[in-house]
Amino acid sequence: MNSQHHALHLIVRGRVQGVWFRRSTQLEAEKLCINGWVRNLPDGAVEIHAEGDKDRLKVLLQWCWQGPPSAEVSSIEEKWMEPEGFDAFQVR
Repeated sequence: MNSQHHALHLIVRGRVQGVWFRRSTQLEAEKLCINGWVRNLPDGAVEIHAEGDKDRLKVLLQWCWQGPPSAEVSSIEEKWMEPEGFDAFQVR
């Protein structure tokens, strides 16, 4: 693994669907030059796979605790893993 390229997998729970969480995550990731994807889960959570510089991923993680203005985040499960090599950030 490139020492400058890491991956972070997140499950964000709370009031995170129907509040523009996915699109806001995409905009924040693009601002931070992070690639990967974000999607809604059937249980009401949001799943994020983000790849890039570790410090930038930590900034995205901190942002996820706040999210967009209408979101209310109650918990985040985080797992550091090997990057898969995404070249953009998509809403799925």
